[in-house]
Amino acid sequence: MGISDNIKNMASNLQQGAKNTTVTLTQKILRVISGLFLALIASLIIQEMMQSGTLMLIFFIVLFTAVIYIFLGRLTVLQILIFDLICVLIVSLMRLYIMVAP
Repeated sequence: MGISDNIKNMASNLQQGAKNTTVTLTQKILRVISGLFLALIASLIIQEMMQSGTLMLIFFIVLFTAVIYIFLGRLTVLQILIFDLICVLIVSLMRLYIMVAP
């Protein structure tokens, strides 16, 4: 095993490490973004129902973001994107219902 094999193995390990880091970072970013959007929607609904202030809104946003972040922790990037798509479809249906309802 020569020096060229060692350099090739080192480059391969570096490339694999960069790929794993990118996937992990993308997954964490998607989890945070999904959590923030869902938490904002749920917190605004709760704030309107309870007629509470800004502090309660921030509390519920942090709470729901943490819960959704933990829930999405076991999912892959593709599964998180499918979860986001389903959430967008549900929100679209809710919007349609609100527009049609008197």
